[in-house]
Amino acid sequence: MAVFEITSNKGDDTVSLDKSLKSKSTLVRARNVLKRAERIEKLKFEDRWVDGQGALGLPKVRVEKISIGKKKKKKKDDDED
Repeated sequence: MAVFEITSNKGDDTVSLDKSLKSKSTLVRARNVLKRAERIEKLKFEDRWVDGQGALGLPKVRVEKISIGKKKKKKKDDDED
């Protein structure tokens, strides 16, 4: 059995994390799965939630993804030709 020792130049026992593996923000992308509480909120907003209904076996809720489109180019006036 091999035993590996992690050493660093800084004197502590932590390992640096590569820049590509660090998350800049946890909610940068749109999630395609909602948590149970979020699904219930959305069902209440859509008037599909019945008070006293169980939290298990919830109906499906569509998650709208916000897409950022390309900016439209400004058209030049062709009448000046």
